[in-house]
Amino acid sequence: MNTGEQRNRLELLKTVVRKFDLYGEFIDAKPFGSGHINGTFVSLWNQAGTPVRYLHQRINEKVFLHPDEVMDNIQRVTSHIMKKLELSGVPDRSRRTSQVVPAKNGELWVRDETGGWWRTYLFIEGVKTCELAGSPGQARILGSAVGKFQKLLADLPGPRLHESIPHFHDMVFRYLHFDETRKRDVCKRAAGSDAEIAFMNENRTRGEMLIRNLMDGGLPERICHNDTKMNNILFNEELTEGICVTDLDTVMPGTVLYDVGDLIRTVATRAAEDETDLSVVRFDTEYFEALVDGYLSEAACFLTDAESALIAEAGRYITHIMALRFLTDYLEGDIYYKTGRAEHNLDRCRNQIALIRDMDNQWDSIMEILRNLRLRYAQI
Repeated sequence: MNTGEQRNRLELLKTVVRKFDLYGEFIDAKPFGSGHINGTFVSLWNQAGTPVRYLHQRINEKVFLHPDEVMDNIQRVTSHIMKKLELSGVPDRSRRTSQVVPAKNGELWVRDETGGWWRTYLFIEGVKTCELAGSPGQARILGSAVGKFQKLLADLPGPRLHESIPHFHDMVFRYLHFDETRKRDVCKRAAGSDAEIAFMNENRTRGEMLIRNLMDGGLPERICHNDTKMNNILFNEELTEGICVTDLDTVMPGTVLYDVGDLIRTVATRAAEDETDLSVVRFDTEYFEALVDGYLSEAACFLTDAESALIAEAGRYITHIMALRFLTDYLEGDIYYKTGRAEHNLDRCRNQIALIRDMDNQWDSIMEILRNLRLRYAQI
């Protein structure tokens, strides 16, 4: 979002903010964060002499075609988590999950004069995010935070959640899209991507393993976050505790392995996702062990044997699907992911392929780590 778009949305926010169920004197609002999907802002209010902040987002309806369904999912999930925290007597509950502030008419959103969809959350104070895990200890905290999030939602009652982005982690669907894009080759980029295209074709069968297990009933369908990259997990200011899993737009049915897989992809490497020096793109088994240890400390109580056995494969699966999506977007002309250079998406694809190859080179060690952790938690 450029500066002009940001300014326009800020002016739109000022026209809708009073339609939310907020109290006090509105002081100011400004852009917040660096997300690329939704426009995010923070407002400051004077409530009887106390400064209070709220988080506001304009939902990107080009990505989320049914914002009302997205908000229904979020409200059901966050309300359930809050009830579970209350029953358990957890202190400081208002910081442990996102909380939607409804509009004065009772809806979970407000429409602006252009038809845009806006939502408001309580602003969670005293938290930090990280782009890279600073130690195996932090990796363990991240795994524990996601395992706890899934455990809290394991008994969510009621009808199936809406699919906010259909086929989001469906590798069969992603490969069909890739096939069509490669054949069209509208940007004439396929010839320069021969090695990457060959990798995708050679790894297709293994790449589809999780989704085919889910479709065949070998894995249970559960509620999952679907986007558990590191910066969607809020730490306390000392970076010693995971406070809250945030950015819940993609919460929907799937396999919980998608979540632990994305954590493995982003935590068990020291390299940035678009690092072009592939010699530094390495899979760190120490961070992997700490991450899975933290995850199983919360999730082992509800996972099936089939789920826990595929934890390492989940890391490879999500890394693979991201490589495929980056390559597909490159071939289409960079229409989905924000890019900063001519071959940015191709670089991202190569980066993820390098990570997969290093995982494969260490696969025996990775599986031995997983076997030992599964055995430990089976005995607790």
